[in-house]
Amino acid sequence: MRTIDPAKHAARRQHIVNAACELFATQGFERTTTAQICKAAGMSSGNVFHYFPNKRAIFIALLQDDKGEKTERLAAATAGADPWAALLDVVRLLAAPAAEPLAPPLVMEAMLQAHRDPELAERLSQDNTDEHTVITELLTKAAAAGQIDPGLDPGHAASWVMALIASMYTSAATEPSFDPAGQLPTLLLILERFLRGAPQERRTGGAPPREANASAVAR
Repeated sequence: MRTIDPAKHAARRQHIVNAACELFATQGFERTTTAQICKAAGMSSGNVFHYFPNKRAIFIALLQDDKGEKTERLAAATAGADPWAALLDVVRLLAAPAAEPLAPPLVMEAMLQAHRDPELAERLSQDNTDEHTVITELLTKAAAAGQIDPGLDPGHAASWVMALIASMYTSAATEPSFDPAGQLPTLLLILERFLRGAPQERRTGGAPPREANASAVAR
């Protein structure tokens, strides 16, 4: 029996996924054919089907490409001593791919296909749940440490954090002039002001007295 080299097998799979990436991003899943993927990979259909049973499997593998590394980094974030710093690291981690030219259109295509493919929808939903859980945990710890506004509901706030990250991808996919890397500092500033509130609010757990606000305006 022929022995399979795991490293070589993984490299060949990755080569096929990389070849299909641009096709899926620029043409969409439906318009991309297996023949086009084979041509881009420089392989026969028999070779491609040795690694993937069909085009759908290649598409799913592409979407799961960095899942292992991301899972490890999310787990490391929750174990950190500074939940606020860890939260910002998670935001950078999740937002960073938006700056890659092919990532935003692939995300949009995945969302479209999820409406037609229950299994894919379940995979994406689980990824979303995992990320939401980590962000909620970090917000809960940050509130307990006095690093963010304690009046915020961690779960609701986590949903808004994820919505802002998602907007990086939709904007990059639909607005040619949108620069995700250039907009990341603005996203972080929005989160800073949304989550942390005024220093007095973090100390007391409530909004500053009206008198203090009026005095500040008068000055």
